[in-house]
Amino acid sequence: QVQLVESGGGLVQAGGSLRLSCSRSGRNFVSWAMAWFRQTPGKEREFVAAINWSNTSKYADSVKGRFTISRDNSKNMVFLQMNNLKPEDTAVYYCAARLGVIRDSETTYDDWGQGTQVTVSS
Repeated sequence: QVQLVESGGGLVQAGGSLRLSCSRSGRNFVSWAMAWFRQTPGKEREFVAAINWSNTSKYADSVKGRFTISRDNSKNMVFLQMNNLKPEDTAVYYCAARLGVIRDSETTYDDWGQGTQVTVSS
């Protein structure tokens, strides 16, 4: 059974940075596309970024140029470096995994972490 565990959330001032980490248990990590989504109360979960086995990545327009997704296949981990954070980035951030190519739709992801809170103060 695949398990995803996020860490690295917290409180930061606008303009600051945070780095989220997600560890994935189970075999064949390389075959899996990994993604980050986020959700605020009362809103649907939205796509943030995704990366596949060959480090091809995709970003939501709202985070392009500020966030960077990366992965370490040797450690079964994926990261989200978030720079120049804005109050509107405040959300619970979720790590997700799917077998195959990257997608930006949450319904295509098979496994999810429990989420980590990111709060950006103005």
